[in-house]
This record gives sequence, structure tokens and C-alpha cells, in this order.
Amino acid sequence: MSLESIKYDKGNLTILDQLLLPAQSFYVDIKSVQDAWSAINTMQVRGAPAIAIVGCLSIAVELHEKEDVALTTKSNLQIELDHKLQYLVTSRPTAVNLAKEVAILEGLIRQLVEDEGVTVVDMKARIIEAVEKLLTKDVSDNMAIGQVGANSLLTTVLDDVKVTVLTHCNTGSLATAGYGTALGVIRRLHELDRIDQVYCTETRPYMQGSRLTAYELVYEGIPSTLICDDMVAALFKKTCVHAVFVGADRVARNGDTANKIGTYQIAVLAKYHGVLFTFVLH
Repeated sequence: MSLESIKYDKGNLTILDQLLLPAQSFYVDIKSVQDAWSAINTMQVRGAPAIAIVGCLSIAVELHEKEDVALTTKSNLQIELDHKLQYLVTSRPTAVNLAKEVAILEGLIRQLVEDEGVTVVDMKARIIEAVEKLLTKDVSDNMAIGQVGANSLLTTVLDDVKVTVLTHCNTGSLATAGYGTALGVIRRLHELDRIDQVYCTETRPYMQGSRLTAYELVYEGIPSTLICDDMVAALFKKTCVHAVFVGADRVARNGDTANKIGTYQIAVLAKYHGVLFTFVLH
């Protein structure tokens, strides 16, 4: 079973505190928008998809619990939610997924307010439903991407060959609702028994690779080795690495990609050594 960094059930939300990893696995309750803002801002939760989901789910948590008299009209509820959603965006302005999902929710809220056939009770229920779907959709999307990525790589090798891959930063269950993007491809390859070895970089200066990716790989029993960031060139020279899988923070229309510091040098080395280099995201 994949590691769960976000646990949610009918208004109850807990997250795995990533500041304590890998030494401790401790879940923190998120009981309000303020709790979510603090968790995102202090990096108890990180990874753009996970940030968006935790932020939006905190809205569902409050709607499940609140019976505020002031929020008995749709217009009052809209004012309250718009304020909270914009506040959530300030927790991590660079996390594009959060701003995107907030904009979608704000659009839904406007539609519900304008629809005279929707009561305030209906409005709350529809918002909760929309937010809760983000959790399941992210996991299903990640699993689909994992399958596509695994199939793509396996077409380049013989049927009985187990592959060796490298990943940078953290793009797994700790960065998403579950399964992961780039690490999701690796996870799927492992499920197919086609992984020989996974190399993950430390990813300085915040050490997402050594603290988080290595933790996930060990948790799932995936054969893996942690390497220093400056060992990649030597690894490519001495080891048959079939592919590099990484995530991305931004992708421009022309295909230019921005990601964690260190990604560029790995891409250049991969090109020099003829190693397949793939960005995995949705």
C-alpha cells in the first residue's frame, strides 16, 4: 500500500508532518483554514498538488463543522469563503496548483450564488463535494500517469530487462494526494517487477530526496540507493541508467520547464550520456 500523506474522511483531515521525516512519522490534525495555512507555510505539507488539496480540504472541514448564523445566506457564505480562499493562496504564492484550484472554487461559488434554485445548504454540500473529489481525482490521475510512463520506458528495453532509474527531489505520495507523479512511474515499474535499482539524489539545500524520497522508497520496499547531488555524472558514467524521471514546478507553452534546483545539471548530464530524461506531471 502506498504511503498516505493526507488522510481525510467526512470532514476529518490529518496530514503527515513532513518536517519530522524521516526520523518520526507523526500525523497532524487540520481543523481549520488557519491550520492548513500554517501547515503549508511552514512546509509540514509540501508539493504543489498536496498543498492545493490540503488547502481546499480545509474549506470542507470548516463547512462540515460550521453552523454559523451569519452564514445562513448564500451571499454571506460567498464573502466568507472568498476571503478564506484568498488567504490560503498567501500561504505559498509559488504553489500554482493552489491558486488554480482556488480560482475554480471561486467560479463554482459564483455559479451557486447566481442559481436561485440552490439553497445555502445545497451550496455547502456542492462545495464540499467538489473539494473532496480533488483527493480521489489526483490519485487516479497519478496512477494513470504512472502506467503511461512505465509503458513508455519499457518499450525501449527487452521484455526480461529490469530497469535502473534516477529521480530528483520528491514527487511521490508525500507531494501529492497519493501514488505520485515521477515517483508514480517508478512505483508502477516496481509493481510490474521491472525495477532493478532506483537512485535518488539528496536534493540540497532542503534535502527532499534524502528526507522524503528515500523514506518513501524504503517504506514501499523499492530497491534504492541515495546519492549525493554531485555524484550524478559518475553514476551515469559507471552505471547503466535507463531513465531519469522528475517532476516540474512550471512548464511554459514552448516546453521550457522549471523545477527544483539541480534539475538542469542532471538534464545536461543525461543528454551527454544518452540517458532518457522525462518530466512527469499533470
